[in-house]
Amino acid sequence: MKTVQEVRTLKVNRYIIVDDEPCQIVGMSTSKPGKHGEAKARIEVVGIFDKQKRSIVHPVKHKVHVPMIDKRSAQVLAIMGDNVQLMDLESYETFDMAIPEEYAGKLEPGGEIQYLEALGRRKITRA
Repeated sequence: MKTVQEVRTLKVNRYIIVDDEPCQIVGMSTSKPGKHGEAKARIEVVGIFDKQKRSIVHPVKHKVHVPMIDKRSAQVLAIMGDNVQLMDLESYETFDMAIPEEYAGKLEPGGEIQYLEALGRRKITRA
């Protein structure tokens, strides 16, 4: 799910969709309006899932898509090779996810993790 916001309402550490990828804003600067133009904003972002840096420039009145980020907790049910089976602690839904490199060996059955969900994709954020 996503919503629409004007560029001037965005702030650092918030989220935006760039190239169909949810990204976190790491830097933002605006220029003054010119004689016949309007003010522009330069936004530096990093992809949530692919960690790729991107840069976009838009007029401050331009509308952009903002992802609905859902931060949740889950319990580790089982570890199956490079995947982990999780159960959401609110909806009790079970699902499998690939274990990120930074959490390899740190997850154990019965433990809790935090993950985020954006645009139908999930990522572990804290173990």
